[in-house]
This record gives sequence, C-alpha cells and structure tokens, in this order.
Amino acid sequence: MLHARAFKVSVVWTLALLFLGSVVHATESSLACPDWPTCFGTMVPEMTGGVFWEHLHRLVAGGLVLMFGLATWLAKQETGTRPRIFRASLAGMGLLVVQSVFGGLTVIYRLPDMVSTTHLTLAFGFLALATVLAAATSRPDSALTPRAPAVGRSLRLYAGVAAGLVFGQSVVGALVRHTDGGMSCPDLPLCLGQVVPPLVNIQIISHFTHRVLAVVTTAAVLGVVWWAYRSDVPGRLRRWLVAAAALVVLQVGLGVASVLTILAVVPVSTHTLVAAMLLSVLVYVSTVAGESLERRPEAGRDLEAAGV
Repeated sequence: MLHARAFKVSVVWTLALLFLGSVVHATESSLACPDWPTCFGTMVPEMTGGVFWEHLHRLVAGGLVLMFGLATWLAKQETGTRPRIFRASLAGMGLLVVQSVFGGLTVIYRLPDMVSTTHLTLAFGFLALATVLAAATSRPDSALTPRAPAVGRSLRLYAGVAAGLVFGQSVVGALVRHTDGGMSCPDLPLCLGQVVPPLVNIQIISHFTHRVLAVVTTAAVLGVVWWAYRSDVPGRLRRWLVAAAALVVLQVGLGVASVLTILAVVPVSTHTLVAAMLLSVLVYVSTVAGESLERRPEAGRDLEAAGV
C-alpha cells in the first residue's frame, strides 16, 4: 500500500535529517541563520557557508513534515488500515510539530543546552515511531515470522530492550554534544587518566556516562545476536541483527575516532547517523516480531491469558 511506502520513505528521510543536523552542529552552523522560521528575513537566503547547512537542514525538516503528513493522510484513506496505525500517525505528526518548535527555540534562545538536547531527543523518538509504523504496515512475510511464539516474544523483548538502550545512549550523546562535553575526556580508554574521572561538572559526567552506556549497549546488542543464532529465529531477521551488530561496532569505532580527531566533522556526524540507523534496525526487528505474534491466533490467546 502507498501509506506503507510513505512511512518507509519517512524513515530514510529522518535518517538524512539527523545526519544533516549533526553536520550543522559539527560545522558550528547552528546560528548561521539568526532568525526563525526565516533566515535573514527570507525563505531563500544565499546558500553559502554555514547558511547552506543550516537552511538546508530546515528545508529537509519541512519536507519531512510534508512527507509524513502524506503518509498519515494515506493511512486514513486506504482501505484496510488499522485504526491504531492512523492514531500512531497522528501522534507522529504531533511529535514532528513539537520537535520543529524546539528547533526554532534553539535559534531564538541561542542554543540553550536543554532545549537543544530535547530537540535531538525528540528527533530520535520520532525516528523510532516512524520505524514502528513502517514495519507494522509492511506486507506480512513468512520469512520474517518466528515459528515458535515463545521465540517471537523473546525476540520482541530483547530487541526492544537493546533499542531502549540505544535510545538512552543517544540522549546522553545529545547532552554531551550540546554541553560541549565531547572532549571532556581527551584520552582513551581512560578518562582524564582514570578509570572513573572526577565527576565535577556536567561535561565530564555526561561524557563518562556516554562511554559506560556504550559498553552496556554494545554488550546488549551483541548478546541479542548471539541469542538469535542459538534460537529458532528466521534467517532474514538474523541478518537484520547481524547488521545491528556491525553498526554497533562501527559506532564504537566512530566514537573513538571522534575523540582522536578532536571532533572532526566526518566522524562526529557519521557517529550520529550510525546511532540512528542502529536504533531503527532494532526497533524494526522488535516490531516485526511483535506483529508476527499478533497474526497468530494462539499467540493472541496466550497474551490474553497473561493479561496483556
């Protein structure tokens, strides 16, 4: 159906937007347009220097609102669409509007730490919701359906927990970025020469927490992959999990490269993109596993008996 394709396009569009947002910050272009929603009082400023990145980010954000709005309208119009899909789509539209407002506030109030962090957090939240909608509206595929309901339930739980850890890690990463804590620990693998550094300010606390969560998140993602290969998880879902494992290893490498290059634009921006891709993959796997359970009559009875 068209709405399913539109949701998938929205996911890819959101990934591009997150990457652009990271480039904007890494190139110190966040205030290249000092006003909002216009840029130097116009919607068509001269696209040079930092204005190019900042205004391009705004244009892509506006395009995402239109794209997801189209997906929501199609979900309402096309026959057979489940009511909860449309309600979730409306929630996504509301989330996009709020996220856009926070984007404007970051400019109007000159990049306050918590407002900027909230802006990025909402973007990751929207990505997760858009991924859920893209997965839930995809055509059922037996090659993605675990044969045993117990395996499906476990996969939904484990991938969901790993996705939650990635989301939390991303929120802390946003705090590191917007409090200028990226170089608070300039050495590796220690932090200021210690296993546990003196936690004296928000920059060091957030950076150290980000590193600790990176270890926990990496272990969780690799643990899900290890479990999947010991369980009766369909081959295609295993391949998605292998992609998640590759992304989390790449993510750690980019984090290291970001410190070693003193926050160079390419590793820092790609670090954000890979985090978003990892979140999307894990949310997709968890959602697909959940959708396969809903299509099983016996699974529905099991969940009803459990009071879910």
